[in-house]
Amino acid sequence: MKQKFWQGVALSLAMVIPLTAEASRQITDQIGRQVTIPDEVNRVVVLQHQTLNLLVQMNASDKIVGILANWKQQLGEGYVRLAPELNQKATLGDLTHVDPEKLVALHPQVVFVTNYAPQEMIDKISSLGIPVVAISLRHDPAGEKAKMNPTLADEEKAYDQGLREGITLIGDIINKPQEAKALNDATFEGRKMVSDRLKDIPKENRIRAYMANPELTTYGSGKYTGLMMAHAGALNVAAATIQGFKTVAMEQVTAWNPQVVFVQDRYPSVVTEIKGSAPWQVIEAVKNQRVYLMPDYAKAWGYPMPEAMGIGELWMAKKLYPEKFQDVDMHKVANDWYQRFYRTSYQGID
Repeated sequence: MKQKFWQGVALSLAMVIPLTAEASRQITDQIGRQVTIPDEVNRVVVLQHQTLNLLVQMNASDKIVGILANWKQQLGEGYVRLAPELNQKATLGDLTHVDPEKLVALHPQVVFVTNYAPQEMIDKISSLGIPVVAISLRHDPAGEKAKMNPTLADEEKAYDQGLREGITLIGDIINKPQEAKALNDATFEGRKMVSDRLKDIPKENRIRAYMANPELTTYGSGKYTGLMMAHAGALNVAAATIQGFKTVAMEQVTAWNPQVVFVQDRYPSVVTEIKGSAPWQVIEAVKNQRVYLMPDYAKAWGYPMPEAMGIGELWMAKKLYPEKFQDVDMHKVANDWYQRFYRTSYQGID
């Protein structure tokens, strides 16, 4: 029955999208797949929120015809202000599934998915004659490319090189290589101030930090969050114990006793919960009122984003070591980035 359904969808696709002698080219996606795409790409469906954010920053919203249904949850409610045009885009799936009938109706030239999208999902979309490009934003070793929580021998290299490669690949696909280069340059230029000012802090003196998510989930090793903390001069207390995105016990958090707790901007209720919950009151960060809701540009996701690396790490470093960054006006820094890549002013918390 399922096979007949997909055969019917494929037949419908052939009927609604006339075959043309469109010029094509071949690219390699970030899980190593060879994909043939049109020379000129103007219609894409995006089923990964990281890629959606990158397309917006490359000023390519006009090429997007469909997006994942839970994009507001993934990017945060405030993202609507940055890209109000996304409200008008068709929604048709998420990171691990897609509605084939809606997909066919949009006539996409390329579908962007996450690197850990189910193989069946990739195969089904491909069977419809639609090119699928998997984006990881990591430079992974063989055997790790399609995993959500990879084992990385060199996390720094994997994420730095992978983000640069991912941005470049997306820019090439949508025919915006200059916009991709500008985004890459700004991303990696942003780290210099932080590294210069924190280079003399020995590892044993770094501040212990914890990333608090809903329901006691956090990020350990193998995720960008730990690198973000390290670049900002902190030690991720969870990195030595867990790998990837996991749930931990409150007893474990108590044992770690972080000096600072960070909470992503999309989870403000977590800050309220921490400040009002009895078990958290013994934690050093809570005692010293060092529980910080992060601004929306400091995206402490499992994957790095340009603004997180370019300006978010600076924000984090200023919170951890305010005495070293007294001259830095984070609102101005953020506003400059938003004007350049989101074409609007920054209006969030500092």
